[in-house]
Amino acid sequence: MKKIFQFTVAIALLTLLPLSVNAQCKGFAKKICKVELNPYTHDGNYHAAVLTTGEEAELYKTFYSDTDYRISICGAPNLPEIEFRIIDSDRNVLYTNKDSDYSRIWNFRLEASQQLKVFVKVPVSDGMPEEAASGCVAIMFGFKEK
Repeated sequence: MKKIFQFTVAIALLTLLPLSVNAQCKGFAKKICKVELNPYTHDGNYHAAVLTTGEEAELYKTFYSDTDYRISICGAPNLPEIEFRIIDSDRNVLYTNKDSDYSRIWNFRLEASQQLKVFVKVPVSDGMPEEAASGCVAIMFGFKEK
């Protein structure tokens, strides 16, 4: 009976662990990353995940014409500079922060409404320890009110 209880507790902890990590990552996005959107208005969504060096994530987002937008990418302090690029539906790269010294912010305006793909990557850099670092990476979107 005692072993069944221990097994049940272990399964419950393993099930709840990802929820706890995601909640911490969302808190990181709210406290640290949202500030970087100022003076833009946050869109109300928190896109954040735990990534490890070498991992990549993507997100699709619809943007509307004649609106000023800001995309802000931030990562936990133990991670290297986060790489991000914005791609349109024709696979054209509209922006990559590799060309801007890994800037964490991109401000833009589109002439036509469209869905864009946002890629983020935690690069593996020279001199990194053999054990991969992992931490929260957040993608935040803001817009200017007209």
